[in-house]
Amino acid sequence: MSARAIVTSALKPLGVPVVFLKYRGAEETYIRFFFYNESSALTADDSEEATGYYVQVDVFTKDPSEYARLEDGVKDRLISAGFGRSGQYDLYENETEIYHKVLRFYYAQNTEEE
Repeated sequence: MSARAIVTSALKPLGVPVVFLKYRGAEETYIRFFFYNESSALTADDSEEATGYYVQVDVFTKDPSEYARLEDGVKDRLISAGFGRSGQYDLYENETEIYHKVLRFYYAQNTEEE
Protein backbone atom coordinates (compact mmCIF):
# COMPACT_ATOMS: atom_id res chain seq x y z
CA MET A 1 0.00 0.00 0.00
CA SER A 2 1.35 3.46 -0.85
CA ALA A 3 2.22 5.94 1.91
CA ARG A 4 -0.54 8.22 0.61
CA ALA A 5 -3.11 5.42 0.93
CA ILE A 6 -1.89 4.58 4.44
CA VAL A 7 -2.37 8.19 5.60
CA THR A 8 -5.80 8.44 3.96
CA SER A 9 -7.09 5.16 5.39
CA ALA A 10 -5.73 5.96 8.87
CA LEU A 11 -7.45 9.37 8.98
CA LYS A 12 -10.79 8.62 7.23
CA PRO A 13 -12.41 7.24 10.43
CA LEU A 14 -12.14 10.72 12.00
CA GLY A 15 -15.31 11.60 10.08
CA VAL A 16 -14.17 14.69 8.19
CA PRO A 17 -12.92 15.09 4.62
CA VAL A 18 -9.29 13.96 4.20
CA VAL A 19 -7.55 15.18 1.06
CA PHE A 20 -4.12 15.10 -0.51
CA LEU A 21 -2.67 18.56 -1.31
CA LYS A 22 -5.77 20.66 -2.03
CA TYR A 23 -9.27 20.77 -0.57
CA ARG A 24 -12.03 21.78 -2.99
CA GLY A 25 -15.11 21.09 -0.87
CA ALA A 26 -17.43 23.32 1.13
CA GLU A 27 -16.97 21.85 4.62
CA GLU A 28 -15.46 24.19 7.23
CA THR A 29 -13.68 21.29 8.94
CA TYR A 30 -11.28 19.13 6.97
CA ILE A 31 -7.83 17.53 6.95
CA ARG A 32 -5.26 18.12 4.24
CA PHE A 33 -1.91 16.34 3.98
CA PHE A 34 1.17 16.34 1.77
CA PHE A 35 4.66 14.87 1.73
CA TYR A 36 7.32 17.54 2.16
CA ASN A 37 10.24 15.13 1.79
CA GLU A 38 10.81 11.61 0.52
CA SER A 39 14.24 10.09 0.83
CA SER A 40 16.11 6.86 1.23
CA ALA A 41 15.82 5.50 4.76
CA LEU A 42 17.90 2.36 4.22
CA THR A 43 20.32 1.41 1.46
CA ALA A 44 21.98 -1.97 0.99
CA ASP A 45 24.16 -3.14 -1.89
CA ASP A 46 23.64 0.21 -3.67
CA SER A 47 19.87 -0.31 -3.64
CA GLU A 48 17.19 1.54 -1.69
CA GLU A 49 15.60 -0.94 0.71
CA ALA A 50 13.34 1.51 2.57
CA THR A 51 11.93 4.95 1.80
CA GLY A 52 11.38 7.62 4.43
CA TYR A 53 8.27 9.76 4.05
CA TYR A 54 7.93 13.09 5.85
CA VAL A 55 4.28 14.09 5.93
CA GLN A 56 2.55 17.25 7.08
CA VAL A 57 -1.06 16.96 8.19
CA ASP A 58 -3.09 20.17 8.45
CA VAL A 59 -6.34 20.33 10.42
CA PHE A 60 -8.65 23.21 9.50
CA THR A 61 -11.81 24.11 11.46
CA LYS A 62 -13.79 26.99 12.91
CA ASP A 63 -14.88 24.84 15.87
CA PRO A 64 -12.43 24.83 18.82
CA SER A 65 -13.78 21.52 20.16
CA GLU A 66 -13.24 19.86 16.76
CA TYR A 67 -9.75 21.33 16.71
CA ALA A 68 -8.82 19.51 19.90
CA ARG A 69 -10.60 16.27 18.91
CA LEU A 70 -8.93 16.14 15.51
CA GLU A 71 -5.49 17.02 16.88
CA ASP A 72 -5.67 14.04 19.24
CA GLY A 73 -7.27 11.81 16.62
CA VAL A 74 -4.64 12.50 13.97
CA LYS A 75 -1.82 11.80 16.44
CA ASP A 76 -3.42 8.61 17.77
CA ARG A 77 -4.36 7.20 14.36
CA LEU A 78 -1.04 7.90 12.61
CA ILE A 79 1.07 6.66 15.52
CA SER A 80 -1.05 3.48 15.55
CA ALA A 81 -0.36 3.14 11.80
CA GLY A 82 3.40 3.17 12.45
CA PHE A 83 4.26 6.84 12.02
CA GLY A 84 6.58 8.75 14.33
CA ARG A 85 5.56 12.29 15.30
CA SER A 86 8.26 14.89 14.61
CA GLY A 87 6.46 18.07 15.69
CA GLN A 88 3.38 20.23 15.63
CA TYR A 89 2.27 23.81 16.03
CA ASP A 90 -0.85 26.00 16.13
CA LEU A 91 -1.91 28.67 13.67
CA TYR A 92 -4.96 30.87 13.34
CA GLU A 93 -6.06 32.19 9.97
CA ASN A 94 -7.33 35.72 10.83
CA GLU A 95 -8.94 36.44 7.47
CA THR A 96 -11.09 33.30 7.48
CA GLU A 97 -11.27 32.80 11.29
CA ILE A 98 -10.11 29.21 10.91
CA TYR A 99 -8.04 27.31 13.45
CA HIS A 100 -5.15 25.55 11.71
CA LYS A 101 -3.16 22.77 13.39
CA VAL A 102 0.04 21.60 11.71
CA LEU A 103 1.27 18.11 12.61
CA ARG A 104 4.37 16.49 11.11
CA PHE A 105 5.20 12.80 11.00
CA TYR A 106 7.81 10.42 9.65
CA TYR A 107 7.20 6.99 8.16
CA ALA A 108 9.68 4.44 6.82
CA GLN A 109 8.41 1.84 4.38
CA ASN A 110 10.21 -1.10 2.80
CA THR A 111 10.39 -0.58 -0.95
CA GLU A 112 8.78 -4.02 -1.43
CA GLU A 113 5.60 -2.74 0.30
CA GLU A 114 5.11 0.35 -1.90
